[in-house]
Amino acid sequence: MRELTVDLGERSYPIYIGEGILSGIAGIFAQHGIKTASPLLIVTDTNVAPLHLEGVAETLRGAGYTLATAIVPAGEKSKSLRQLEEIVTVALESGLDRKSTVIALGGGVVGDLAGFVAATYMRGIRFVQIPTTILAHDSSVGGKTAVNHPLAKNIIGAFHQPDFVLYDIALLKSLPPRTVREGLAEVVKHGLIWDAAFVDWLDANAEKLLALDTEALSHALYEGCRVKSIVVSRDERESDLRAILNLGHTIGHALEAVAKYGELHHGEAISIGMVGAAKLAVRLGYPPHIYTETKRLLRKYELPVAVPAHYDTDAIMAAMKHDKKFKEGNMTFIIPTEIGKVEINPRMSAEWVRETVEELKGEA
Repeated sequence: MRELTVDLGERSYPIYIGEGILSGIAGIFAQHGIKTASPLLIVTDTNVAPLHLEGVAETLRGAGYTLATAIVPAGEKSKSLRQLEEIVTVALESGLDRKSTVIALGGGVVGDLAGFVAATYMRGIRFVQIPTTILAHDSSVGGKTAVNHPLAKNIIGAFHQPDFVLYDIALLKSLPPRTVREGLAEVVKHGLIWDAAFVDWLDANAEKLLALDTEALSHALYEGCRVKSIVVSRDERESDLRAILNLGHTIGHALEAVAKYGELHHGEAISIGMVGAAKLAVRLGYPPHIYTETKRLLRKYELPVAVPAHYDTDAIMAAMKHDKKFKEGNMTFIIPTEIGKVEINPRMSAEWVRETVEELKGEA
């Protein structure tokens, strides 16, 4: 088992990464002072529950914990106020109190939703992240919790840090190929914003990662979480540096909203958004190889690099204006300045962005 620390002073917490480590979950709970006196709530979804819920529940019950479960429909549409209310109903009916803990067992949707339940139930109770996707190596770290509004993604939320993140690589072996690919988009993002050497490694190991090679996957997730933990430790609430984690997200979130959180998966939308950010970098005078290398690497991971032609550009631009990064009439974009480095540009020309979206429809 490998361990990282998200350094936030009194709110610091570890990330545990390893294969088969979920079998020791009861001991880790006890180590973190999660007692058996108060009931726990496991939040999961219809994809994960048949695969992993019973095993986790049996282990915890065997250690004396009382459990309630809430199973939500798989997919981004579950990040809603309606679903939040249903989970809170389960929590109330199951007797959760201020010393209870919410367990997020799933991917990014489950983590965001369960975390927001924990942040708001009785004004905040403990929670634990158990990611079951590659994509969730990003969302499970950093304490961002949220649900969506029909007009904007993650617009209703709170910062609420987990007690720990338990990342069992064995849970990833059952992922379908499309889910593997979209998760690796966020791994690539962490390299592109911070670490050129990691980008080189990702370039050389794409085939192993797509095949879920254990050693390669362990290294990639450790490095991705390491970058995320460094950035979050320096800027917990996204007042400045943490914004760099949004590379590709301004366009990507808009595409998800236009697709009504259905046609494009999150990592796929972010992949397209990263190509768009690289195009904007070239417009700003940065080297053209930033664009060509970004696009080449994402295609190597079998990720989309083009905006679907039937998406309406006006609708995409309107969705961007609902994004949290739209301030005082300006668009804030994370712009790559070279492979492994980015800058925050708070005054991106809306006309350039529109033209870039149109250009992205012609990518191949």
